Amino acid sequence: MNLHNVEFIKSAAAAGGLLHDTVPQIVFSGKSNVGKSSVINKLLNRKSAARVSSRPGKTVHINYFLIDKKAYFVDLPGYGYARVAKTEQARWSGLMEIYFSSADHIALGIMIVDSRHPPTKDDLTMGAWFKATGCPMVVVANKVDKLKNSEKDKNLEVIRRDLDLREDIPVIPFSAEKGTNKELLLDAVFKAVEDWNNV
Repeated sequence: MNLHNVEFIKSAAAAGGLLHDTVPQIVFSGKSNVGKSSVINKLLNRKSAARVSSRPGKTVHINYFLIDKKAYFVDLPGYGYARVAKTEQARWSGLMEIYFSSADHIALGIMIVDSRHPPTKDDLTMGAWFKATGCPMVVVANKVDKLKNSEKDKNLEVIRRDLDLREDIPVIPFSAEKGTNKELLLDAVFKAVEDWNNV
């Protein structure tokens, strides 16, 4: 899969705009300001494939990027930003419930959390949605470059414990800024697409 062949397909703000074709979807989720767009851009070696917002909570659509016509990278709206109006929070929640109501299109869920802090209540909700689908899942502990070496293992253990992850769900220490473990995450993406095509 050629990661340089990236095509923005659409933004979906409502159920009618969601894609349900036969192309596998690699789904990225994370709270506002966790660096989700930066993680996607790092994987694609681009500065602005996924838009990096200076204003948390700005991404309120589900964005679809077609990678080499073989898989979608799906950028879910960021969550958990307190200043977003309750109507927008409700719309986000409803859109997520609809998106996750059918897992047939999800080849891999990539849940991005902040390695510096325990998972938030909203992280727990998102984790439960991913786990309920039964789809393959990876947790990316972003901003690991901001941690001391002595903090890393303990923080990763807290993330795994609080999200109540099965042993087969990896927690990958990651830095979108430094590119730490980029290849490890890409391996998970490539494997998910290959497994999808072999079913």
